[in-house]
Amino acid sequence: MDNVRDTFKEVAAAILPVTTVVILLQLIFIRIPFEALIQFLVGVAFVSVGFFLFLLGVNAGLLPIGEMIGRKLPSTKNVGLIIATGFLLGLVVTIAEPDVRILAKQIDQTSEGTVSATILIWSVSLGLAIFVALAMIRTIFRIPLHYLLIGGYTLVFLLSFFVPKDFIAISFDAGGVTTGPMAVPFILALGIGVASVLRLETENSGEKFGLIGLASIGPILAVMLLGVLFR
Repeated sequence: MDNVRDTFKEVAAAILPVTTVVILLQLIFIRIPFEALIQFLVGVAFVSVGFFLFLLGVNAGLLPIGEMIGRKLPSTKNVGLIIATGFLLGLVVTIAEPDVRILAKQIDQTSEGTVSATILIWSVSLGLAIFVALAMIRTIFRIPLHYLLIGGYTLVFLLSFFVPKDFIAISFDAGGVTTGPMAVPFILALGIGVASVLRLETENSGEKFGLIGLASIGPILAVMLLGVLFR
């Protein structure tokens, strides 16, 4: 019951400020048609209910199962299996990520089908999956995070000289949308689970984190490489 109450408060804190600002703008400045305002309020109601149910599902299912998988994997003592699992989970949760699908659809429409939504979704998903696998390698072998971040963003910077300008903008948007409500809870819980079993918390609790920041480089590079192909 406490979980339901806390989730309700979290949803209210996220939705009410936006709703209030839009209504105030409507009353003072914008004066959009009344029908559009009603549609907005209906949308807010649906989003609130959906967000509430989603967060309940995350707390009840996604986070626990992600951490359980992360804790179970190291007991196999199979490095290849841990890395492959990170890759596979990174792939499937990104394909299911709503933010990625919205971005892909809008790019498909804007480019008039030149860059299809399917190609973009798979490119972004593969990019994130590869870097989640890399994050698993970093956790297992205790590679300092800043080495990988510096290397990754150096590669992004160098590649930007060979990529069309439109794809540079799209690539950084792709890196942002992959850190959405589907991917973050599951991948972060997986990384924390693996790190906890490897007893990294006895040395540095911060080693459990940084996975999402590292993984978000993958979609940026993937879309940039896609831009080189479309050049």
